Amino acid sequence: MPPPAERGNGAASSANRSPADAAKDGDVGMLEALITSKLFQDYERAFTEATGLPVALRPVESWQLPLHGKRNEGPFCAIMAERSRTCGSCLAMQERLSQAGTLEPATAVCPAGLSETIVPVRLGERLIGFLQTGQVFRKEPTQAQFENTIRLLAEWGVEMDRVALRQAYFATRVVPARHHESVIKLLSIFAQHLSMLSNQILVQHQNAEPPVISRAKAYIQEHQTEDLRLGQVAKAVNTSMFYFCKIFKKATGLNFTDYLSRIRIEKSKNLLLNPNLRVSEIAFEVGFQSLTHFNRVFKRAAGQSPTHYREQLLGH
Repeated sequence: MPPPAERGNGAASSANRSPADAAKDGDVGMLEALITSKLFQDYERAFTEATGLPVALRPVESWQLPLHGKRNEGPFCAIMAERSRTCGSCLAMQERLSQAGTLEPATAVCPAGLSETIVPVRLGERLIGFLQTGQVFRKEPTQAQFENTIRLLAEWGVEMDRVALRQAYFATRVVPARHHESVIKLLSIFAQHLSMLSNQILVQHQNAEPPVISRAKAYIQEHQTEDLRLGQVAKAVNTSMFYFCKIFKKATGLNFTDYLSRIRIEKSKNLLLNPNLRVSEIAFEVGFQSLTHFNRVFKRAAGQSPTHYREQLLGH
């Protein structure tokens, strides 16, 4: 029987949460498990190498650009993502895609003429996320298209280096219709594999993970960039520190410090794909208080330094 701290406010708080909120939390946790799985990481690597295109597994509701910072990100889209007005236009297209792709693959074209595609990933009948790729032209871009894009940017009040923008625009990948259909087919097949894997993960979690651990993981995920302490997490899930340490190690196989470090390192791996971010910036962004500590923990977890890991991913 758990100590009194485990009962009371925490139970009341959980009882007041709606089933929809609980389902969303579960979906976020499921996506995290899928993204960190060897199956997804192997597929992501193979897909980008075979097609030359970026790919991401993203939540249903997202206020970020899923392909920004990914390996093989389109040069034109990378520039657009850096300005708030153009980034806003890209996010509006993401919203249109999300609405159109709930049941089957969907493709949308941005005002500059580039296409992005999503494929739904399901857990049973519930939509839990999307596989997304794109940032491509489906026909060779023309000078007239580029001029229209320049005029649109001017209307938005966005000033950019025309020469650099033109170079990036015409360096964008062109994927003809037949090739594009094959890419969608690859994503659709993999979405089915992810659905099967998500069912396996769900069964494992239902059989092995106490609700207090699920709440603790969600809290750690939400606050991972902060100076997070064991006592803070234990208090958040209404347990004593002694009881929390005991059940957390039993459920995860890791103590709190090692688990938190692993979560931060996984996030840093994604950020290292963005060559515009310094390693020191990434270290503080994911919650480490010193670059030295980050380098030491990263090397212990990944077997190499952050710099070498980045060089390997980016092919330098």
